[in-house]
Amino acid sequence: MRIAIAADQVKGSALYLADELRKRGHEVSPFGAFDPDHDPQFADDWAPVSAAAAREVAAGRADQAIVCCWTGTGASIAANKVDGVRAALCGDAETAAGARRWNHANVLALSLRLTSGPMLMEILDAWFATAPSHEAADELNVEYVADIRG
Repeated sequence: MRIAIAADQVKGSALYLADELRKRGHEVSPFGAFDPDHDPQFADDWAPVSAAAAREVAAGRADQAIVCCWTGTGASIAANKVDGVRAALCGDAETAAGARRWNHANVLALSLRLTSGPMLMEILDAWFATAPSHEAADELNVEYVADIRG
């Protein structure tokens, strides 16, 4: 699976993210502080790097994305501004599974402050093990959210 990853800084559990994804057999497209050739103008800005990773998903160049910032909130908000992206801030495995199952989330947002190494592994396990639900009520909710404007 092709995974775009973005962060404004690489610290905490993010230090292991790219390597862990590669160990799991994923192809990683790095943005922001994950990219060794990043544009230093945007290296510390969570909004543009999160949006860039989300655009990879929207354009079909990545199957999913993982975006990170200190709280994870800003990264999720920035990613959700991209049409076709459903980003979910997940702090535990159950939330990650629910985001995939009921919300059809295609972008995982993580807090660099709160996500420990062991928690990261649990979140990734749940995220990748859970498929979107095809129950009628769940699909209707996903469609409803896609149509919300203003």
